[in-house]
Amino acid sequence: MLALEDKNVLVLGLGASGKAACDLLLRRRARVWAVDEADSQPLRREAVDLRAKCIDVQLGIAPLPNVRFDLAVVSPGVPWDSAALKVVAGQHIPIIGELELGYQNSVCLNIAITGTNGKTTTTELVERLLRQNQIKTVAAGNIGTPVCSVAEQTKDLDFLTLEVSSFQLETIQFFRPAVAVLLNITPDHMDRYSGMADYARAKARIFMNQQAFDWAIVQSEALAQLRSLNVPIPSKIVTFSVNNRRADIYFDRGLLQSRLEGWTGPLLDMDHCQLRGPHNAENLMAALAVGRVLRVPLEGMAESLKSYSPAPHRCELVAEVNGVKYINDSKSTNLDSLQKALLTVPQGRAGEPNVLLIAGGKDKAFEYHDVGPLLSQRVKAAFLIGETREKLRAAWSLFTPCTLSDSLLEAVQSAARGAESGDIVLLSPACSSFDQFQNYKHRGDVFRQAVKDLEVNKLTKNKFAPEPEASPGAN
Repeated sequence: MLALEDKNVLVLGLGASGKAACDLLLRRRARVWAVDEADSQPLRREAVDLRAKCIDVQLGIAPLPNVRFDLAVVSPGVPWDSAALKVVAGQHIPIIGELELGYQNSVCLNIAITGTNGKTTTTELVERLLRQNQIKTVAAGNIGTPVCSVAEQTKDLDFLTLEVSSFQLETIQFFRPAVAVLLNITPDHMDRYSGMADYARAKARIFMNQQAFDWAIVQSEALAQLRSLNVPIPSKIVTFSVNNRRADIYFDRGLLQSRLEGWTGPLLDMDHCQLRGPHNAENLMAALAVGRVLRVPLEGMAESLKSYSPAPHRCELVAEVNGVKYINDSKSTNLDSLQKALLTVPQGRAGEPNVLLIAGGKDKAFEYHDVGPLLSQRVKAAFLIGETREKLRAAWSLFTPCTLSDSLLEAVQSAARGAESGDIVLLSPACSSFDQFQNYKHRGDVFRQAVKDLEVNKLTKNKFAPEPEASPGAN
């Protein structure tokens, strides 16, 4: 554990992670300073609370406090080209992330889950699987609860179940999961990384402190990517895949099958689960593998996984209006998640395109034309929003008709006007939400409200519609 008492510690970034780090540091009797290059009303309110706890807070671009710091704790959203972080690095102050700080102040083992897509769903599956089989755990990390805020609970837990992002893994030092899960590696955050190799190596840091008796549960395709980069995995490996029949856990005609020694045969029938699609099959495989290495009985695992309901904002059916389904997939923040959504939603009659797609947001430097062939097969029209809308139109207009919209509300209304019975209006942005929204949840909630307004308008029109005139001669 870090010796923090009477140390001067700088916290960079004052979101949920930064605030949790500040609170933990105070409990460990450190002297705390906090800075954030933004200066918003929510941050100002946060600063009032922190100053009341005797924390020196600076907002906006300003010189760092003139203090000799022993440690800097950085929130995952702070980029490496941040002016403040550059100054700290230039002064050779040790830098760790909030995840590392929380880990070093925890006393139980942890299960860590990363990957481009599926992290939150798999983290929730693992938490549910363990709890329903009398293993004490809480979910924390990138899922929304900072590790620092639950560190003191760990004395009463068997495991921490952690969702971890590549951003968090960049700043680990000793962080070591007893069980590390890598779900997949597909293009994301290309505005932060120099390329896919750089991004893959960031994800692979989840394994770097593991020992030979720990476990790595890895998608076969992701393992091949790491081996092509000569990235070592020092722990015992279990593989899974829906596409590779040679994986330890694989997919065969709707069944999740195992060839692990002492655990061969069918594990779970996807038709008995509420989750749908090949991507969710892999999320379930990963959860089953975690349960297996922790010696949870298969029967208990299967029952807990079958009853799991998909989390909001993930291919969530919001409503059906005039025969048109409205699906909220706001959690889609990259092209791979968009592709999975398009392959998961029901097809149109005779295989005709039946999706009216709403996409766009903050650019993450993707090659958007890569998804073009799938768009031509599934999407009858695209309604584009946010800062990437022009870029998306340039990439997609050869594959499907594209309309620019000034807001999500306008896009929903335009899609609704063009939709016919049997169509699907799908919000699957393939971009970050931060150009127009607080986060993907806020974006999804705005979509839900827009659809609710459509339902209300439909009911109002029906209620006040004039009675049909009687035909001549009717009694």
